Amino acid sequence: MLATVLATSAALLATPVTGLLGHRALRRAVSARLLRIDSPNGIDEQGFVRIGGIEQWISIRGEDRANPVVVEIHGGPGASHSIFAERTRSWEAHFTIVRWDMRGAGKTFGRSGPQGQGELSFGRLYEDALDVTRYARERLGADRVVLVASSLGSVFGLRLARSHPELYSAYVGTDQNVLDAGRDTSVHEALLARLRAAGKDEDAAAVLAMGSDPHRLTADQRAAYGKLTVASDPLTLDTLKSVVLRSLWFSPLHSLRELGQYFAGMKFSARFTPELDAFDDRADGTRFELPFFVFQGDRDVITPAERARAFFDEVEAPVKEFALIEDASHFASFRHPDRFLELMLTRVRPVVVAAAGAGAA
Repeated sequence: MLATVLATSAALLATPVTGLLGHRALRRAVSARLLRIDSPNGIDEQGFVRIGGIEQWISIRGEDRANPVVVEIHGGPGASHSIFAERTRSWEAHFTIVRWDMRGAGKTFGRSGPQGQGELSFGRLYEDALDVTRYARERLGADRVVLVASSLGSVFGLRLARSHPELYSAYVGTDQNVLDAGRDTSVHEALLARLRAAGKDEDAAAVLAMGSDPHRLTADQRAAYGKLTVASDPLTLDTLKSVVLRSLWFSPLHSLRELGQYFAGMKFSARFTPELDAFDDRADGTRFELPFFVFQGDRDVITPAERARAFFDEVEAPVKEFALIEDASHFASFRHPDRFLELMLTRVRPVVVAAAGAGAA
């Protein structure tokens, strides 16, 4: 996916014509007004916090601090969720949303550049996520928080939820990634089928030559594979353009300089992903001591719903629910933020609020 994001956005970033920049300025001004929080018990804090020995960007936004707290773990690698602030504005009426740009990503990467990110490994990022969780709990006076993890972030999310139920009131996975040390080849086979159906025989031959084992792929092959995966599916490609790139381009939180840093951070962050190839979520355990939810795009070709559902069916948890977000591929919660909010309000919030009430009693 990274290669496609970079290639698709290159033309946009390379053509700063007056009309394009003028339209961007107007849209950003409108978005900035929409993002204002004026409620008496609201919160809108954005800035850098010392996490894991470096300055990392954290945003805390919500209309009522009494609402349940959500800590997000973004995907990518390096694909910060801060660009989606306008699309998810309605969430902040019901939840206090804590967003964090991981080391190597977004504003955290822009703060000190590649030389200032320190160690970039799964273990280091995992410890950072725990520190961000503890910071959010202390800052907001919350005993536990809802963990919402997306795509690559859900690799962290499963392990955080499994190991630290004392910190989290519920786990919500979306674009849920299930790692199995490369045993499941369904994504590979589906990509080949799409390419062949579209008459892309040369691309299909290249994918076939790469093989289905991620351990064998070089960095360039991973990028090429991701590009073909996205480009071969019209819904995923449309989501990338109309949701992801559009959100980034019009984000009132990002300057033109920060747009470039966003993509540079994604490229930089890709270096730690090979260590995930041997991860096995089933081997790590399917028992979770907290409510467990998965809300997945019904047409996701990157993290297919069928694969997420199969893992979900094996999960043991006090409460668990699975739901599809229709007409959605990857980035399902941002393509259909209102549907995702509906699921959060009808499935997750009642469980979390009830548990908090029981604990207080």
